[in-house]
Amino acid sequence: MSYTSLVRRLLVLASTAAMLTTGLALGAGGAAAATGDGSPTDPNVKFFGRWDTASSTGYVSKWAGGYVKLGFTGTTVRLRQRGTIDFFASIDGGPDVSFVNVSGTVNLTPTPLRAGNHTLRVSYRPVAGSYHGDAVFQGVTLDAGARTFAPTVASKIVEFIGDSITVGQLSSKQALTAYGWLVGERLRVEHTQIAQGGACLVATADGCVGLSVQFLKTGSTADSPNWDFRRYQASAVVINLGTNDVGHGIHTPEFQATYLTFLQTVRAKYPNAAIFAMANFKRRFFDQTRNAVTARNSAGDPNVFFVDTTGWIVEATDTVDGTHPNDAGHQKIATRLAPIISARIGG
Repeated sequence: MSYTSLVRRLLVLASTAAMLTTGLALGAGGAAAATGDGSPTDPNVKFFGRWDTASSTGYVSKWAGGYVKLGFTGTTVRLRQRGTIDFFASIDGGPDVSFVNVSGTVNLTPTPLRAGNHTLRVSYRPVAGSYHGDAVFQGVTLDAGARTFAPTVASKIVEFIGDSITVGQLSSKQALTAYGWLVGERLRVEHTQIAQGGACLVATADGCVGLSVQFLKTGSTADSPNWDFRRYQASAVVINLGTNDVGHGIHTPEFQATYLTFLQTVRAKYPNAAIFAMANFKRRFFDQTRNAVTARNSAGDPNVFFVDTTGWIVEATDTVDGTHPNDAGHQKIATRLAPIISARIGG
């Protein structure tokens, strides 16, 4: 190869390298542009609870008490909804505003905000029972030139497992006025309610959803995919089950054995979590719940605790119907439960 040919070859290589470098820079810029666009895959959008992320165009909220947080700039924010749904939205830590039976692009700021940095939290009404809203987050639309940024989030998350009481059914804002949500807010930790109205601990042949089984799933239906527990690790798990099992023919030996196995399952998924087994407010399977905790302690797990809820609420004044707490009842439960959890995990 002549000297001239060599020089030409080197110039071509240098030009190619320059184009590759430019392409990489453009590619990086394109990827960076996705950060801040408010789509479900935007890393500045933070999801708490169990979300089905199978479709990049819309993440689906499962169970109760799941929510999404993000920071954004500008003066307006609009939520993109695939179908009709009820939800609550809080901007800049303000009150949770109810949006009922809305769809499409929903304006969350009919009165524009001051220019600057803002935060948004959205919680969908859980899809359960006769309610079939479309709890699909498709992202947000911001002002021209505005962008998202990562919101401040807590390092700890508490998971509450239960039935309609943990869902918050019959309270004024359902999940948002349930004791689990209230405890999480008081302790300033993230939180979620893996709960279903009518759920049992033990899965039954007559169709009662058994949380001892469904806990492992993304959602409450039998065909729901397995949950990936690498998505988050709970600092604490609070279990409140047993209210409904009696009505489905579950007897005490079966309940206690299932509860013990369930505690082992929770421990396997959350090796470092403090686990709290609450006596349900009807005191059903009280001894069996306590015995299951004692068995775990005896097996060498000291980070499992029985919570005696006797006297926490008065059915005549603190419930809607003798079973489901009203707002005042949930507040009373949260007041008693929050310090018990805080003593073990801080907050």
